[in-house]
Amino acid sequence: MPDASVASLFRNMAQGVHQYLAESLRICSVYLGIAVIVTVSMGFALPGLRDQALQVHKALLTALAPSSMQASSESEAGSELGADTSSAIAMAVPTAPASNATGMLGPARVAPPTPKKTASAATGPQAEALRNYISRKYKVAYDATGPLLNTVYKVSREKQLDPLLVLAVIAIESRYNPLAESHVGAQGLMQVMTSVHQDKFDAVGKNPLDPVANIGVGATILRDCINRRGSVDGGLACYVGSTGPDDNGYGAKVQAERRRLALASGIALARD
Repeated sequence: MPDASVASLFRNMAQGVHQYLAESLRICSVYLGIAVIVTVSMGFALPGLRDQALQVHKALLTALAPSSMQASSESEAGSELGADTSSAIAMAVPTAPASNATGMLGPARVAPPTPKKTASAATGPQAEALRNYISRKYKVAYDATGPLLNTVYKVSREKQLDPLLVLAVIAIESRYNPLAESHVGAQGLMQVMTSVHQDKFDAVGKNPLDPVANIGVGATILRDCINRRGSVDGGLACYVGSTGPDDNGYGAKVQAERRRLALASGIALARD
């Protein structure tokens, strides 16, 4: 009898373990199935959402830009952007003003001048790498980054600023969102305080949310800040509204992004 009891006990234990394992396997299968369904669903949904966001961003930049930018982008889309990437990205390389320019943002068909010490020059491959970096990191439509970079290089050349510095300020201020607006009223790509600088937008007859006008006014303010404080770091503190050297780390963030832009593109940083 004792042997029978022991055998019965082991059978009961074995049955219990078997039931436990079966139930655990069933539960794991259910959760695994749910995970697979969710993963597959996200795989279909996320690319569509990302594409939609890129399309919206491109539409915003195109809609808010002046007609010269639209005309230039549309006329060059087939011949340059579609056919030769390195040719298309040449619009982001600073060029000398010429009578055959296609407009404010159109690339001049002349050789670029010798770069000044205050501006970072970019070759075609470097500008292409810069364009890819901004498009990928900040979810900006690739086609919109060409006119954007062209604007930044043109304005930076006029204001004697490093284009990578201006691009870094845009990255920290708005993450390349042309409709960004802070709770204190800073607007656009470079988060210009419209209440303080409305006269600058009135002078060019543009809305503060116009990307080209916003970059132009923002770069003007940055240049004035650097001139007043005597250094780029001091100018950045001034730009963010700090009355002293302590800018709560703003300048360090901008300079860190500036270095990342240089590293990603292979463009040498200008000496401050």
